[in-house]
Amino acid sequence: MRQDYTQFTARNAEIIAIGPDGPNAFKRYWQENNLPFIGCPDLRSRVASQYDQEFNLLKMGRMPALFVIDLEGKIRFQHYGDSMKDIPTNASVLAILDKLQAG
Repeated sequence: MRQDYTQFTARNAEIIAIGPDGPNAFKRYWQENNLPFIGCPDLRSRVASQYDQEFNLLKMGRMPALFVIDLEGKIRFQHYGDSMKDIPTNASVLAILDKLQAG
């Protein structure tokens, strides 16, 4: 998402990555990788639980989940991955944003 960040922001979208690491690990990772979007630690999985994100120890922990949430807080798109590689492409998410903006 870093590579296409300007395309997301051009569509008035913001990326927020939420993960199971603690605040220090998140801060360090974001600084080392110069990520332009927001990273939020969810060490106790409170956010993940709210969105029913699956945890599977046999598949390396939390399964990927991606949501498009509108300005009113409504989930307009959701994807729950079956593996660590099961993540929608940036192009597909950008197309969803375009469709939502078109009405």
